[in-house]
Amino acid sequence: MYVGPFVNGAAVAIGGLGGAFLGTKLPERLRLQMPQTFGLASMALGVSMIVKLHQLPAVILALIVGAIVGELCYLEKGFGKAGASAKGIIERVFPPAEGLTQEQFLEKFVAILVLFAASGTGIFGAMNEGMTGDPSILFVKSILDFFTSAIFATALGYSVAAVCIPQVIIQLILACAATTIMPLTTPIMIGDFSAVGGCIMLATGFRICGVKPFPVGNMIPALIFAMPFSHLWTVWFGH
Repeated sequence: MYVGPFVNGAAVAIGGLGGAFLGTKLPERLRLQMPQTFGLASMALGVSMIVKLHQLPAVILALIVGAIVGELCYLEKGFGKAGASAKGIIERVFPPAEGLTQEQFLEKFVAILVLFAASGTGIFGAMNEGMTGDPSILFVKSILDFFTSAIFATALGYSVAAVCIPQVIIQLILACAATTIMPLTTPIMIGDFSAVGGCIMLATGFRICGVKPFPVGNMIPALIFAMPFSHLWTVWFGH
């Protein structure tokens, strides 16, 4: 029985519900400025993960191929539709978020979906628990996600809590598959995987801050290519 994914999902759900409830009670300047702070935090986390890379060409190649696959599969568009559906369903029960157009909502929702459900920390944490039984990485992530989801929910409303559903599903799948994946990995592969995740986190931070609208949803397949490309590059060209 895996504990980490459920704790992480509960943290996002509770934080999202609490933040949405307090949203209208907080000063508008706080609700508008805090997401900028978390965008900066996402960029800082991304940088800390990027420095773990070993094979830069493999990381770049994974990002390029992953982005191409994501674009061809219209992943960003699919995430947007999922966000719009979640928003419509939740607003039947809870009051809608104020002050955001549909386009602004989807722009930020896709970014936080990647931040919570597809971050390198969450993916590696789930794989680590599946292989070793240690959920500590996901416990630490849960603390951060609780406050992050609360702040985003002050602007985006109760829909933020719905992110916990794909988050738990993704982490459970990775934890279950880890017994097969982890024995095949090396420190170099894990470092390059973290670096690809860091690049995506960095792009997510730029998007949240409104600096550059990177299509982060379309970049997610790069995580799939990170380890194979790292391994092949090491075998073919050495260290």
